[in-house]
Amino acid sequence: MPVPNYDQYCQMLDKAQAGDYAFPAINVTSTSTANAAIKAFADLKCDGIIQVSTGGGKFASGQGIGDMALGAISLAQHVHLVAEKYNVYIALHTDHCHPQYVDSFMMPLIEETEKRRAAGLPNLFNSHMFDGSELPLEENIKISKQLLERCAKNQIILEVETGVVGGEEDGVNNEALPADKLYTSPEEMVAMAKELRPIGKFMYAATFGNVHGVYKPGNVKLTPAILKNGQDAVIGQLGEEARHWLVFHGGSGSELGEIHETLGYGVVKMNVDTDTQYAYTRPVVEHMFKNYDQVLKVEGEVGSKKFYDPRAWMKVAENAMTERVAQSIRDLKAEGKSLLQ
Repeated sequence: MPVPNYDQYCQMLDKAQAGDYAFPAINVTSTSTANAAIKAFADLKCDGIIQVSTGGGKFASGQGIGDMALGAISLAQHVHLVAEKYNVYIALHTDHCHPQYVDSFMMPLIEETEKRRAAGLPNLFNSHMFDGSELPLEENIKISKQLLERCAKNQIILEVETGVVGGEEDGVNNEALPADKLYTSPEEMVAMAKELRPIGKFMYAATFGNVHGVYKPGNVKLTPAILKNGQDAVIGQLGEEARHWLVFHGGSGSELGEIHETLGYGVVKMNVDTDTQYAYTRPVVEHMFKNYDQVLKVEGEVGSKKFYDPRAWMKVAENAMTERVAQSIRDLKAEGKSLLQ
């Protein structure tokens, strides 16, 4: 099936919230990683979300170009083509666009969708994330409103964030932040609802101790009740219809019980990146060690093409990543929940 349209995407998110499950949103950097993620969604009969970060887009455009928007467009076009061959919806999203990259990353992608719509074509991306969490709340809201106005006109959902996700990802390091910066307040959640809901649909990455990167289970100190308290405050002031579509960032190292708790508080999307990076790379290392004398031309030998052909080790990498995405689908209780099943 094609990438979902606006109404189908909204239905995906509404159904997830009502059913207490969430979609893994898989960061990809190549057609290979995109293919691995799409296959997992199809295998488990789950609609899914594929997303591209600024760094992922820059890499995908090639080292000779380094254009984050161009790379994101290229990956999105690939997903549009491949998704047609599967019987699940694959939505497209961009991840963590910080304020300094709005003009060079998000705006060119919105403009690309505007061109497509003018030509009678579907949107390129279903949603974009503006990460204004580093800004004072008033400035974050101001820019978020401006972007949402542009997005809403084009049936694009905006994702916003208050509070900061700790750790390091994609070249942004928040490891030295004080602990209080890692938690979104109920007042912030109410303010976002009041200011943005009249403009259009949005998702909300509210933070509750989330940390990007690699951590052993139990090392990340999450406080999921923050999400409940914030949702209760929003509903108390604005009504049940104002309940946020919440997004869980920095899930690596989180306890499964805590992940499941957040689903009951309105989390509909959970970003997955670090774990799939490792899953993709680990079997490649094994392939190279196991076939050392076949992948290298050592001491005058010629090796074996069938072992150093990139397709040989990329296949095992893709298969391992597919298995890890499937695990995330099961962890988030989304298996068999496609709108098309």
